[in-house]
Amino acid sequence: MSITPTARVSALAASVVAASAHAQTCDPAEIFAPQVRYGDTFGATSVAIGDLDGDGNADLAVTNSQSDDVTVLLNHGDGTFAAGVSYRAGRRPVSVAIADLDGDGSADLVVTDSFRGEASVLLNRGDGTFAPEVKYGVGGSPWSVATGDLDGDGDIDIAMANSGSNDISVLLNDGDGTFADHVLYAAVRSPYSVAIGDLDGDGYGDLAVSNYDSPGSVGVYLNNGDGSFASQVLYDTGSFSGSVAMGDLDGDGDIDLAVTNEGDSDVSVLLNDGDGTFAPDARFPVDVAPQAVAVADLDADGDGDLAVANAALGSLSVLLNSGDGTFAPQVLFGLGQGAVDVSTGDLDGDGDKDIVAANINDTDVSVLLNQCGGPSACAADLDGDGELTIFDFLEFQNLFDTGDPIADFDGDGELTLFDFLAFQNAFDAGCP
Repeated sequence: MSITPTARVSALAASVVAASAHAQTCDPAEIFAPQVRYGDTFGATSVAIGDLDGDGNADLAVTNSQSDDVTVLLNHGDGTFAAGVSYRAGRRPVSVAIADLDGDGSADLVVTDSFRGEASVLLNRGDGTFAPEVKYGVGGSPWSVATGDLDGDGDIDIAMANSGSNDISVLLNDGDGTFADHVLYAAVRSPYSVAIGDLDGDGYGDLAVSNYDSPGSVGVYLNNGDGSFASQVLYDTGSFSGSVAMGDLDGDGDIDLAVTNEGDSDVSVLLNDGDGTFAPDARFPVDVAPQAVAVADLDADGDGDLAVANAALGSLSVLLNSGDGTFAPQVLFGLGQGAVDVSTGDLDGDGDKDIVAANINDTDVSVLLNQCGGPSACAADLDGDGELTIFDFLEFQNLFDTGDPIADFDGDGELTLFDFLAFQNAFDAGCP
């Protein structure tokens, strides 16, 4: 997630926001409608959400490990999707991220080429079609990609977890969507997933990397302030740790971590002590063989919840936050076979967070629309008091500054100026 340094809210405003109460608005078992499946993919391994054609709707990009391409599915505006259009993207692509890499206001794609050890960058022509890939060397078998402003220059940079060479690649943006040579940072065995967020509150994007090992771990790399990173600090997780996601899980304003443990069928939650160090993990059971986790407010109560894709039985585990970084028992929803990735965003334009999952065995994606109804009733009421006031602006500012996914009002997976505009629109729309 891209983090743009901005002024911090005052301590008084932050304390008012932290004290705000949120009420759950829907039955956990009825949050999502049954899945709708979309094909046009071949060995779907990753899915990202973002507005690719500039029409204000959240579209999908899906990597296809069997056909060596990335498929773009454009949104009709109601959470249904047109037939996919595919673009060559290396060989054996595994992960995709969406971000404006060249600063032209259109969302571009970056894809891992796990066979050749490269990053494939596909720049948007401005209409949701893409120029041919441009390749950059990274490391051995890059398995995951994340984007964000790592050196504080306002451009979107790239980080990749290289499972084959046991390291992390950082590629800094030259400002026009081309990238400097990658810089490597050592990891432990089989780094699997990478996420970007401001973990120590200094305004710069840090890295969290899960290490797929037994026992597993997550490595935290704090930014030196110039796009270079201190050596990792390791924290224990579970067996065969896979996906890592970031978000404020305990409501204290800093960014916490969630990591899937495939071998233990649970999720590790590591709460931030406020300075980019983390308490020992707490574990929460999910379904068999969890592969991916995303953080989003799924039930419209203002807290970051967890969505977990489980490969073995093709299921989605939803773990609702109790408000303090602990979670209620999972609620299960159906996905396809071999569900290996999950992303959240507002797909149908009603203000709440929907789910899309990549199903590698069924060669398709599952879309689950949120029918909770809370945010759609009054999306900008972030402090939950039923009124739109300056305190909602302060809470949005706080969420944005801390990199919390709840501030992703336009649902593109990045925190940018467009989220301020989307929040302003929601505020202007008022409450019923």
